[in-house]
Amino acid sequence: MNIPQTSFPRVVIIGGGFAGLAAAKGLEKQELQVVLIDKHNYHTFQPLLYQVATGGLEPDSIAFPLRKRFNDVDNFFFRLAEVVKINPEKNLVETSIGNLEYDELIIATGSTTNFFGNTNIQKYAMEMKSVPQSLNIRSLVLENFEEALLTSNFEERNALMNFVIVGGGPTGVELAGALAEMKKGILPKDYPDLDIRQMQINLIQSSGEILKGMSAKASEKAEDFLIDLGVNVWKNLRVLDYDGKIVTTNGVDHFKAETVIWAAGVKGQTVDGLQAECIIERAARIKVDEYNKVFNYENIYAVGDVACMTSEKTPFGHPMMAQPAIQQGKLVAKNILAKLFNKKLKPFVYNDKGSMATIGRNKAVVDLPKWKFQGVFAWFVWMFVHLFSLIGFRNKAIVFLNWVYNYIRFDRETRLIIRPYKKKNKYSFKEQL
Repeated sequence: MNIPQTSFPRVVIIGGGFAGLAAAKGLEKQELQVVLIDKHNYHTFQPLLYQVATGGLEPDSIAFPLRKRFNDVDNFFFRLAEVVKINPEKNLVETSIGNLEYDELIIATGSTTNFFGNTNIQKYAMEMKSVPQSLNIRSLVLENFEEALLTSNFEERNALMNFVIVGGGPTGVELAGALAEMKKGILPKDYPDLDIRQMQINLIQSSGEILKGMSAKASEKAEDFLIDLGVNVWKNLRVLDYDGKIVTTNGVDHFKAETVIWAAGVKGQTVDGLQAECIIERAARIKVDEYNKVFNYENIYAVGDVACMTSEKTPFGHPMMAQPAIQQGKLVAKNILAKLFNKKLKPFVYNDKGSMATIGRNKAVVDLPKWKFQGVFAWFVWMFVHLFSLIGFRNKAIVFLNWVYNYIRFDRETRLIIRPYKKKNKYSFKEQL
């Protein structure tokens, strides 16, 4: 890897997401060597991926180069690589570009889409966990309408304009709202020779409420907002299969759709090499103690989505969201420094700052610890929080200007098919990344 030898302890961080980045920030300019490994050279602000997928933002406005964030930090090194395995007995990380020894290891590999073992859905449905996947969705949506223009078959045209989103969490709700706004104000102008009224947006939730982790009022109001926008909200309906053409459910309702976007679940993205008893199989998360130490290991930590810290209050671990990840990353950095100076470690206590979701223009729901509100004010709060959380002044400025322009003009300028997604054979839907 061409990492220089040093007399300082070496801390290796796997993953440049919210947790890994927070840990790296907490360790910068200390008397140790920090090495961050990631398969991408940028940090992705995942809460805004749905806006990339629906043409509201370009990907470079929600991504930030990892090297740029630390280019003035002498003790920091970044390597673009995939981690193949860790070898705890030798304190070694095995990667696609070579091996690296560590004194302390932080696993911050995040999460991936959970298809719950359904191989057909995994093969034909779209997922949205990365920038390339969001660009794939954007291309597919636009290509569907281009294709719908060319067919005289009524059923085929309707299937091309039928969108099924599986999962009523924040990702599914926000994506459904964004597609509904495209249907309302953008697509009729782009495709005047298509009857856009035939476009259907179906949000399918297996339980009896959407935004299940939020308050009952937020769930109810979000559903009202979606229905007002023309989204078909299906509750207590579970998707069983998808063959690329027909969505099969456990009810009497089935859907003919060329596009299914899977937002129904996530699981941890674990790393090979840990003992089997350290992994919670059903959620693919790593068991950690109150200090985020991996069970049975003294110098390996797991933070963020991949970590599962169970307690009476959190029997299934903390929610797989940005705030727990950031807070765990910060505390692990402090605890590693405390350990090196023989000081007492601090246990992790999650500070729940609330949750929020936007459904569209002037429509959002916000649950704070002491206040819960919906509507226009909630929408402005949602925008402010997300703008403030972006990394880099340029990204903040570009996103803000895009939002202002889109609000005034009711437009989404980045409706571009930069790279076609569908293959020439229309029945071979995917280009695997």
